[in-house]
Amino acid sequence: MSPLNYNHLYYFYVVASEGTITKASARLNLTSQTISGQITSFEAQIGVNLFERKGKKLSLSEMGLLIYSYAEEIFQLGDEVKNILKRKQPSLWHTFTVGITDVIPKVLAHELLSPVLKMSESVRLICVEGDQDHLLADLSVNKIDCLLTDQPLELGSHVKAYNHLLTESGFTFFAAEALIKSCKKTFPENLSDFPWLMQSKKSAVRTRLSSWLEKQNIAPNIVAEFDDSALMKAFGQTGIGVFSSPTLIEEYVADKYGVNILGRTDEIKEPYYIISPERRLKHPAIIEIVNAANG
Repeated sequence: MSPLNYNHLYYFYVVASEGTITKASARLNLTSQTISGQITSFEAQIGVNLFERKGKKLSLSEMGLLIYSYAEEIFQLGDEVKNILKRKQPSLWHTFTVGITDVIPKVLAHELLSPVLKMSESVRLICVEGDQDHLLADLSVNKIDCLLTDQPLELGSHVKAYNHLLTESGFTFFAAEALIKSCKKTFPENLSDFPWLMQSKKSAVRTRLSSWLEKQNIAPNIVAEFDDSALMKAFGQTGIGVFSSPTLIEEYVADKYGVNILGRTDEIKEPYYIISPERRLKHPAIIEIVNAANG
């Protein structure tokens, strides 16, 4: 294969970032025909289709998604080189890339990771969201430094990494005021009378929550399930159903979404882990996170 044409790669990167050739042409100050021709030449050179074309709509193919992830790193590094040359001095910060599973509440991820930005040495924090399997794959090839998750790495996993418990939390149950007024029972019996918004089955807490509800003889009427905890809370805010969230962030949830607390339990424990390639922690940013969580 001939050497990679980085101009072609950059045109591909911009089109993928902007979403359309029209927007990319405006950003690059080139005609749409020129960019389209360059992308076609690039695909011919590497022998794969980077986009799936449906009329004028472009979406990245499976190989396109992979190439885009590498292109993003390449051109981010290029921007860093330009900044260093502009300042004419070495960069003083270190990059720290954290994978965050998409079931972790955003505000909790912020609380757990914010100590990194208060370190004495300068650190650029990069947060990458996704499901656990994909993030573990990234960890195995050093694309991320660690993984923040509610599920520990299972024994016998093909990924060589280690669990480090950060903290754990009980659970609090919330509902909009109008929904609460429709029920006269007390907690936890009142939970059986509400429609439910529930975490998706891929969330580790779903199993724990279901077991606890069964122990309380409550058969929840689940009207919706969510991967994204923030979206679940937004639905709960409108009074569609009752939902649960870690007690660690109950004040934030009640204030931001304007919902009332029905009750809480410590019988459901949601642990949060950092998964890192190191059995004995060495990365200063990970040490900072663990120390702050256990402090």
